[in-house]
Amino acid sequence: MMRSRPLAAAGTALLALAGLLALSACSGDAAAHSPRADGRLHVTASFYPLQFITQRIGGDAVRVSSLTRPGAEPHDLELTPRDVAHLQDSDLVVYLSGFQPAVDDGIAAAGPPATFDAAPSADLNLTFTPIEDGAKKQNEAGSTDPHFWLDPVRLSAVATALEASMARLRPDDAPAFARNLTALRAELAALDADYRRGLSACANPDLVTSHNAFGYLAQRYDLRQVPITGLSPEAEPQPRELADVVDFVEANHVRTIYYETLVSPAVAETVARETGAAAAVLDPIEGLTAESAGTTYFEVMRANLANLRHGQPCR
Repeated sequence: MMRSRPLAAAGTALLALAGLLALSACSGDAAAHSPRADGRLHVTASFYPLQFITQRIGGDAVRVSSLTRPGAEPHDLELTPRDVAHLQDSDLVVYLSGFQPAVDDGIAAAGPPATFDAAPSADLNLTFTPIEDGAKKQNEAGSTDPHFWLDPVRLSAVATALEASMARLRPDDAPAFARNLTALRAELAALDADYRRGLSACANPDLVTSHNAFGYLAQRYDLRQVPITGLSPEAEPQPRELADVVDFVEANHVRTIYYETLVSPAVAETVARETGAAAAVLDPIEGLTAESAGTTYFEVMRANLANLRHGQPCR
């Protein structure tokens, strides 16, 4: 299972709201299935990467909002009653089951007319297995890595499945959705090719990251991720775990420790300071902020590639 955390307060609010939503289900369903005043498909995405591909596929025919506000950590999302009511009023909710427990609970309470779960088409086949000579986080062993979007090939597969769901809901817009998907898949294929070329000859394949978010990227491009913390980006490593990482960095001549934009870089900077390595950003693209190295998924992914090429380093 992916990471979960206590949501008692949010769960109580959702249960209370569920009764109110049930009373309005008939009128709510009718409104959701009737044509919108603006003529567009109203979609709620749970966090930025899903919002991005939905907007790219839908173009002008969709109106997309995100449950995770810019700058917020999606792992920690909690929903307000208004958020849950918004789910019920959406034509389609796009989410990743297990990644944000509050969203799973909100969907169950709201019962939106249509949902798309990215998990099946993302092929989430990586579980957290502490490596023998790196950080040992046994409390997360066996947890599923949800960060599929950092692998452009997986993101392309999810986009293909999402387009099919959107086309079923809006047959008249299906030709436009198909054209937009073709363009998006071509860009993702080009990004994958850039990563393959850019990371094909690196001096060190060991990717030491502050957050266990880059497993699919590492798997795709023949790198090995050694995370300082686990699937939770706010988790504080135990002294033994931190010592393991320091030992690993020194033994394997790792030159760069990567941190991210939405959480404190303190842990990564500590390891860098202890080992004489450099510290650099590697963005998991869970959300965009003013500090992000770009304004779109593609821009930030290419900034990540540049940082990887410099940090590993690669010819």
